[in-house]
Amino acid sequence: MYFAALITAANVPPVQVSPFIKMARYSALLLGIIYRKKRYNYLKPIAEKERRTEAEEKMKREELERSAKLLRKPMKPLF
Repeated sequence: MYFAALITAANVPPVQVSPFIKMARYSALLLGIIYRKKRYNYLKPIAEKERRTEAEEKMKREELERSAKLLRKPMKPLF
């Protein structure tokens, strides 16, 4: 049934699209690309800062976990 719909759709001549509609579609596409580029450039430094702080916090957390693990272990006798 789907295949039959493709065959009948292929026989229909293309619709003439208004130049104004074409211009509006391409303008919207271009504006969207420009907006995303500006937004990306705005958010990129913020994300880098967040990644740096997360890495620093992770290092501190791991150091605290190692210290806590060392404190939990019983000390070996020296003699």
